[in-house]
Amino acid sequence: MNEELIMKLGQDALRTSAMLAGPILVATLVVGLLVSVFQALTQINEASLTFIPKMIVAALILVLAGHWMLDVMSTYTIHLFENLATMVRE
Repeated sequence: MNEELIMKLGQDALRTSAMLAGPILVATLVVGLLVSVFQALTQINEASLTFIPKMIVAALILVLAGHWMLDVMSTYTIHLFENLATMVRE
């Protein structure tokens, strides 16, 4: 294994992780921002008011995009295992 291969594997792992976590993180960020604006406008200071909508949106994203996320993760893992022998020999 040379440094170039290790860097490529690391970049692929980070890219796959970002692709999988991105939709959930962006959705919860948007919902958190909207709830924070709502709290600032109404001066309601309840901690569960921010937590519950974020959990609902995260679960909804997992239900809607879970199939795609599983496909991306399994494709990456299959590609990694298929090329493992070639990678080790280099």
